[in-house]
Amino acid sequence: MSDSTLPLVEVNHISKRYPVLANSGDRLSALWDMLRGRAPTRHTTVLSDINFKVMPGCSIGIIGENGAGKSTLLKLITRVLTPSDGEVVTRGSIGALLELGAGFHPEYSGRENVRLSAALYGISDAELKLKMQEIEEFADIGHYIDEPTKHYSSGMVVRLGFAIIAAVRPPLLITDEVLGVGDESFQKKCSRWIDEYVNSGGTLLLVSHSMYHVQKLCREAIWLHHGKIEMQGDVFSVTQQYLAWHESKHTPEEVIGTADNIEYEYAIESVICNGSGSSDELVCQFGQDFRIDAVLTAPEGALPVLMCGWVRRDGTPVYGISSEMDAVPTKEIGKGRYAFSLVFSNLNLLPGTYNLRIHSMDGSGLRLFQTKHRDIKITGESRAYGLVSMPHHWE
Repeated sequence: MSDSTLPLVEVNHISKRYPVLANSGDRLSALWDMLRGRAPTRHTTVLSDINFKVMPGCSIGIIGENGAGKSTLLKLITRVLTPSDGEVVTRGSIGALLELGAGFHPEYSGRENVRLSAALYGISDAELKLKMQEIEEFADIGHYIDEPTKHYSSGMVVRLGFAIIAAVRPPLLITDEVLGVGDESFQKKCSRWIDEYVNSGGTLLLVSHSMYHVQKLCREAIWLHHGKIEMQGDVFSVTQQYLAWHESKHTPEEVIGTADNIEYEYAIESVICNGSGSSDELVCQFGQDFRIDAVLTAPEGALPVLMCGWVRRDGTPVYGISSEMDAVPTKEIGKGRYAFSLVFSNLNLLPGTYNLRIHSMDGSGLRLFQTKHRDIKITGESRAYGLVSMPHHWE
């Protein structure tokens, strides 16, 4: 029996490098290095010092932009590739769906490839006979089960490969973007099966660009960036940080804040968000109250207007409101000084990173004078799409 206290996979400080082979000189140099038994002089580093463990029953999503090293990492774990440094220790059998058609003989029929795969997983002929109908029903490729797999579409190959995995139910399932292949009904079938597999104690390593699937199927996540682990931990924390980083990449260049040495006719003296007057990023919880306390100054005999705007990091406007719009009475707290308090009850901005903008305006609400910014990071467990959570119910 396997020991549930031992990791199914131990990735111990692995790195992966490939020699540069752009021209004949590079190729000769790489051959010479190989003959001398040393690392390539000129190389490209795909992964660097990756270190983590996969315990029984856990589900981990591996995320990152194209070229981050996600697929290479899975190939190292499944021993398709060998690491340049470090080692990978595995315990128990692994079910892997990495590349379309990997492991299938193109001249063999689907049924013959099922028998071959079953033998590799240690399933006897008697056991396979009991599971064969289940595999055929899950794959749902009809008479093509008896056709050579070289005649299969990419979706049919994945259907058959996943059907074998579903019947075998290995202790560890590793899959690379398989949920993005096939028609919608098959994707839903795979998603339901993986959900049940994980909930019943299966262990999952999933590479995907779909944060929806990662958040739905995984409890933890690892964010790879330029071949290194940028962040790992709770799936919602990691995916939200990754999405915020993506949004910030596309944020147009802009000046954050306004110069403090300019005297404004209508000025912002202070802004306090949830009790914090710092300019650092403020972390708030999805669904909790959010309070803004601001002090504005205005010329003698004039009343200022406070405007509050929420903007996503990529520049998308989310929501804006002003004291003039809501006909809020202006509260004077001293000569030419006015206090405003604004509370967003049960803040329904979906998890992500936003920019809160406070503007001082004249009494008519037509002229804008000063602006102060504050980055707000909303955290919480939500798989909804968009910017805000809209109250709703099902009937």
